[in-house]
Amino acid sequence: MDYQGTISRGVRAPIIRQGDDLVKITADCVINASEQGGYPLQDKDVVAVTEAVLARAQGNYATVEQIAADVKAKFGDETVGLVFPILSRNRFSMVLKGIAKGVKKLIVQLSYPSDEVGNSFVTPERLMESKVNPYTDVFTGEEFHAKFGDVSHTFTGVDYIEYYEKTANCQVILANNPTEILKYTKNVICADIHSRFRTQKVLLNAGGEKVITLDEILNKSVDGSGYNERFGVLGSNLATENSVKLFPRDAQKFVDDLQAEFKARTGKTIECMVYGDGAFKDPVCGIWELADPVASPAFTSGLMGKPNEIKLKYLADNDLASLSGEEAVEAMKEMIRNKEDDLVNNIKSQGTTPRQLTDLLASLADLTSGSGDKGTPIILIQNYFKNFSM
Repeated sequence: MDYQGTISRGVRAPIIRQGDDLVKITADCVINASEQGGYPLQDKDVVAVTEAVLARAQGNYATVEQIAADVKAKFGDETVGLVFPILSRNRFSMVLKGIAKGVKKLIVQLSYPSDEVGNSFVTPERLMESKVNPYTDVFTGEEFHAKFGDVSHTFTGVDYIEYYEKTANCQVILANNPTEILKYTKNVICADIHSRFRTQKVLLNAGGEKVITLDEILNKSVDGSGYNERFGVLGSNLATENSVKLFPRDAQKFVDDLQAEFKARTGKTIECMVYGDGAFKDPVCGIWELADPVASPAFTSGLMGKPNEIKLKYLADNDLASLSGEEAVEAMKEMIRNKEDDLVNNIKSQGTTPRQLTDLLASLADLTSGSGDKGTPIILIQNYFKNFSM
């Protein structure tokens, strides 16, 4: 039996700066690591590169002033509503500053008891005990504090109502119906990430006039800024106290060029991808990690689709219940080799997590690299496409 299953390795890299040849650097690091560690590269290995270093190599940055200039160009000197931003200093504080600077007055509407990705003000238990109806009840920031007291974030200790009020010198309301903002202004920015188009449609149908999403801000260069034509400021991160690093551009060209570089240097067909946040939920705090618009903005063609796997536990307890030892192993291998090409709605595949390969791989890469000081923005995943029969 081959005892080697899926292996995910963090690969260290130098500090990436604007203008660096990230294709060459990535290939150098992965090849050097494989030689140093004594593990050869193989066809169907996966090399995942974090979006942060690609954006840095591209110099894809923007200042608060450049964000403000784009917002002002889109709305003029008007009162603007900002609906459902996530609660994050890293992810949203600079974007919030830029938006506030580009409008006459800003009204921020927060959802409760948590934001879109699970950062919470109060626990579901506290909310239930309060007799508040989250579908209809609306609060000012002051009223919310009076009702619930300390609403600081469990992990960061930040009171985001106060923090956003001070950061943007804005008025904050808390309501879960997006149309509440229309009582203040017909000009709205939908700041939610994964539900932004639904929120935009609801607001337009309810009488909103100028309603845009965050992917329409800096979707082209403004005063020499970086930009992302597909995602705008979605997926951005704090860079300095006056700027953000945007989601990378031209990511598809990068992964295709990287795959070609590996092929030329190793003779192996290695699948390549750019990854951002993993798509998983923390069971303790309830935070859903995916604050980027997608888990992977670009990947080579071999990573398209979903797993097509049978459930070994189910087969072991049913079809192969009468077998044991080597006989059971060989029978299982034979069933895997002869499985159907499409196992959707097949009892043999139930519970096999039918998610996109890139979402699964990005989550694995994100968990391997972490977000701190490991220094491994490149992840090498081996044996992912091997199964029990190989």
